[in-house]
Amino acid sequence: MSTRVKLIIAAALCAVVAIGVAVAVIASKPETPTAGTGTGTRVAFYGDSYTLGTGASSPEKRWSTIVSSERNWNEFNPSVNGLGFINNRSTFGEGDLPDLVIDSDPEIVFVTMGLNDNFSYDRAADEIHAQIDDDFARLTEALTDARFIVVEPFWYTDDRPESVGVIIDWVKDAAADADADYISGASHWIEGHPEWMAADGLHPNDEGYAAMADRMNEELEKLGL
Repeated sequence: MSTRVKLIIAAALCAVVAIGVAVAVIASKPETPTAGTGTGTRVAFYGDSYTLGTGASSPEKRWSTIVSSERNWNEFNPSVNGLGFINNRSTFGEGDLPDLVIDSDPEIVFVTMGLNDNFSYDRAADEIHAQIDDDFARLTEALTDARFIVVEPFWYTDDRPESVGVIIDWVKDAAADADADYISGASHWIEGHPEWMAADGLHPNDEGYAAMADRMNEELEKLGL
């Protein structure tokens, strides 16, 4: 084998190793929860992509940050794309989102979960129902002094599978059992407004999140917040 061929092979192997290392670093890097700059009440959000703000041009454009900024709330938002009470969830207990929420020691907790569980409903309905109750019990038992605001699970299309209503009822019942404030109607907030959707057709855009923030503000004012 000539020296030239050996050098080419060595360079190729180095490139493969470098790519592998880069991929490993990217894959293993944990997502850092977004914390707001407000200096007032510490508020935590337990949610999915619709609370994370996927589809917005920046985190400042998502509804959670809009309502937090207007109230000088110190926002803690570790929400995760695709997450449900069961859907896309591999961790239960230490290190999961409820654990992060508890560790942040908030005075107010928003629960906006449930949308993504519609995609697991056919295979895991019983598990979803049980996990809703488990998560609520765990959060409220750990954060006895916090105020809980449970939002009807969001939905993103005008078509509504039967599971949407079922999961909404489970979440509403869990909120009542926890003596939490409950905001109804949120699954309809972006209904009939295709112009409020981002290019992916799945998440709101800046205009959609602004509309959600407006509706959330109306509901929070009713709750004295």
